[in-house]
Amino acid sequence: MERRFDVTPVGEWDIFPEGRPLIIAGPCSAESEIQVMETARRLKDLGIGVFRAGLWKPRTHPNTFEGVGAAGLKWLQRVKSELGMKICTEVACEKHIFDCLKFGVDMVWIGARTTANPFLVQELADALKDVDMPVLVKNPVSPDPDLWAGALERFSQAGIKKLGVIHRGFSTSGRIKYRNSPEWKIAIEFRSRYPEIPFFCDPSHIAGDRKYVREISQRSLDLGLDGLMIESHCDPTCALSDAAQQLTPADLGVMLRGLTVREQDSDSPDYRENIDQLRARIDIIDEDLLSLLGERMEVSRRIGEYKKLNNIAILQTSRWDSVLEKVLSKGAELGLPAEFVKMIFNGIHDASVAVQNEILSDQNGASRGCR
Repeated sequence: MERRFDVTPVGEWDIFPEGRPLIIAGPCSAESEIQVMETARRLKDLGIGVFRAGLWKPRTHPNTFEGVGAAGLKWLQRVKSELGMKICTEVACEKHIFDCLKFGVDMVWIGARTTANPFLVQELADALKDVDMPVLVKNPVSPDPDLWAGALERFSQAGIKKLGVIHRGFSTSGRIKYRNSPEWKIAIEFRSRYPEIPFFCDPSHIAGDRKYVREISQRSLDLGLDGLMIESHCDPTCALSDAAQQLTPADLGVMLRGLTVREQDSDSPDYRENIDQLRARIDIIDEDLLSLLGERMEVSRRIGEYKKLNNIAILQTSRWDSVLEKVLSKGAELGLPAEFVKMIFNGIHDASVAVQNEILSDQNGASRGCR
């Protein structure tokens, strides 16, 4: 049984206007007072109420633009006082927290590199103890759900109840079209484990290129995530950081109007009747699948016994290659994706090998005991 976090519903944060999806937007970095105010005004015209801007930028290489630092807090303060928008920024140490509190920052987020460091997370949690400020925690750079959950636990134990997460993808050495791998299965798993946690997606950092931001945004809404944090700059061509992934406010407005927001549920009697029938069918199919898997594992055990009696090696690679070729061919006929079929049958094969290895180990143990 997964633990549940004692969190305040996002609708009670006094941060977001009513409606879905919840939107946070603004430039990757605050670069100048003019840039901040111009971008904020255009976003305000779109009806966006939460303005984001990075002040302290954890860059990979030194001697690159690492943000304007605390000096930019005055610019964010102007956005709040003159435009009535809520303001938020990334924090990575205790001093950042104290600076933000001085200037009335409404919400902070924890970056992916910081989330990966329990020492820094604990420092931030201690600094925020007894502070009624919403905190959003980005996933760590590596695909490690437990590390992500551990960061949430530290803030929760510090008494932070306005707590949410941001999915921004994971670093990968593979060649993909995005900057970071979405790894949607991890987002789905995390959402399922902690349904009480408000869940945002950062399509800008997953994409790395503005042309992919819309498709990632729509995918996250299709999965039922609560909101989006999107980078928007009044003139991305001259942005000092992450220029390629930032949208102009005008382009952002077009994109948001084109998104389809999925409802979490429906009171329609027709929907309820049909969805309940289909789910009942799924339950029966799942039971049948488990029964068949049980039968298959029993056959694998019997095969293991025959191999033991005849002193045959467990791994029969040519046999497995033949099986995999057949199931992939059959899967293609049924319209099943090859990667899906491989994942399922490789898992079954691994379990079968483990069972047969256990049988062989018992024999070895018995032989050692006879000596």
